[in-house]
Amino acid sequence: MLPAWDIMPGDMAMPIIENTPRRLVLRSGSNTLTLDKDSGIGSLGRKMLFWNLKPVELPLAEFTEVKLDTVKDPVSGAMVSHTMLVTRTGAAWVFAEAEKQDAEASIAAVRGFLGLG
Repeated sequence: MLPAWDIMPGDMAMPIIENTPRRLVLRSGSNTLTLDKDSGIGSLGRKMLFWNLKPVELPLAEFTEVKLDTVKDPVSGAMVSHTMLVTRTGAAWVFAEAEKQDAEASIAAVRGFLGLG
């Protein structure tokens, strides 16, 4: 059995782990994005090797935009799509996706949850 962060061909790169009206949890590699309306907090849980790093937290009201960022990988020449959560200050949390349609599905879920249309 493969660990949860390994992506098999045909699987979403940023799967939705939990999707309820009050809580949305997505995983990208070893990072976990948790958006919780009850606490009003967005939390980015990170892991480096075997150690959990301190989560980064922001109020949900700080997120003003969720957008698609597509860049060309300089080595392979492939187009890589990213899901970006942009804050009021211009900072962003970026999550890599394998395919554009996977990123668009993640973006739609996060926009719908945050009410950003």
